[in-house]
Amino acid sequence: MNEHQTQEVEPAPALDPDLPPPEIDPAKLDADGLKVLRHLRRNGHQAYFVGGCVRDLLLSAKPKDFDIATSASPEEVRRTFRNCRLIGRRFRLAHVYFQGHKVIEVATFRKNPVEEILVETPQAAEGDLLISEDNVFGTAEEDARRRDFTINGLFYDVALGEVIDYVGGRTDLAARVIRTIGSPAIRIREDPVRILRAIRFAAKLELQIEPGTWEAMKAHASELSRCAPARVFEEILRLLRSGASRRALELLREAGALAMLLPSVDAFLASAPEIESSRFYGLLDFVDARLRAGLPTDDSILLGALLLRIVRAAPQKDSPLTAIEPLLNELVRVARLPRRIAEGTRLLVLSQGALLGERRRRGSPTRFMRSPHFDEALLLMEANAQVSGEGAEALERWKERRAAMSPEASRAAALGPAGVPTSPRGPRAGSQPRRPAPPAIERAAEPDDSAGDAFGSSGLL
Repeated sequence: MNEHQTQEVEPAPALDPDLPPPEIDPAKLDADGLKVLRHLRRNGHQAYFVGGCVRDLLLSAKPKDFDIATSASPEEVRRTFRNCRLIGRRFRLAHVYFQGHKVIEVATFRKNPVEEILVETPQAAEGDLLISEDNVFGTAEEDARRRDFTINGLFYDVALGEVIDYVGGRTDLAARVIRTIGSPAIRIREDPVRILRAIRFAAKLELQIEPGTWEAMKAHASELSRCAPARVFEEILRLLRSGASRRALELLREAGALAMLLPSVDAFLASAPEIESSRFYGLLDFVDARLRAGLPTDDSILLGALLLRIVRAAPQKDSPLTAIEPLLNELVRVARLPRRIAEGTRLLVLSQGALLGERRRRGSPTRFMRSPHFDEALLLMEANAQVSGEGAEALERWKERRAAMSPEASRAAALGPAGVPTSPRGPRAGSQPRRPAPPAIERAAEPDDSAGDAFGSSGLL
């Protein structure tokens, strides 16, 4: 059996005609998720759809994932499905794999480890509540109550066609309110990343954050520095990929979280003239519109849109490289920004000077356009032209040149003279070996001429 195939399952039993119609249209439920859920139930376990998928379906939105909560332990889930792997230490999960690299995430019911401590020792609420391990198993109700927000604590019982609500999530969903389950201060201190999650839900789903929850978020924003950088980075990317990054950035600033995560961005927005802050948010509007339209948008473009106006607004005495290095170093330090994304972002932002004719460009236009990053750099140029008017005429000239390249010419240019793909990861056929890449993002800012050396091999400068 292929590891991305699941066991054959029997057809779903017909719904009892004496029961009321299901609260969620069965046609909107994920077919592979149903297979996993029903197979768990046939093996004697409780199993429900849970969290975001239930929330989104009740809001008439399309869920990104269909997660399952079950009474089966992670090991029992792994024994039930051959196409299953267990992941995580802090929070042990089962991933069930299907064709096309699709994953159904299955979590065992848990209870809140902090809650047990506070019941026995109430004064512990004054101490450190950060959850470092979350593998204390429990019941379905305990699992609902240990979740972050009421709107994420809903279960859906497919067999009965009913939403199970232990935490008042239906009421808050109807009121379009985000509220923590239990004490806001305790829930935020248990996991400060919940600040970023609340902001993402509020921005993307156009919800309001309940006042007590909002005050706790502002009071404990500084504790984001205690969270694992990998989790912080993933949440930053989710905010930028949400299609509502402008609203998310505004809420981050209001909550005091932007100063913790991206102090340079926060300082820019605090001191920039209104025209520059308008251009900054205009770039976010541009990428948000692309994402909502389902257009491919690389993470480097998202970060490029976030940083471009800060670089463009830097004092003239500073080179673009001098301006962007501290921004990228900050992302590396705070969120462990992967080198691949950092280098892609640097390329896209620094290439704007060459596209605008502000700095010397090496080689012919054809060589410039055959860079693997050229189309993304042109997209960022288009976004900037829309919000600032900079380079509108140059943009049209580059577009005309790009359109004049026939598909055959574009392919030949991309392959190079010997039919070898050109790539920033390796030299073209017949070229001299490239300089070794710098060992880390964090390095002293270089003068502008050395920036040309660093990116000339990619044809961007």
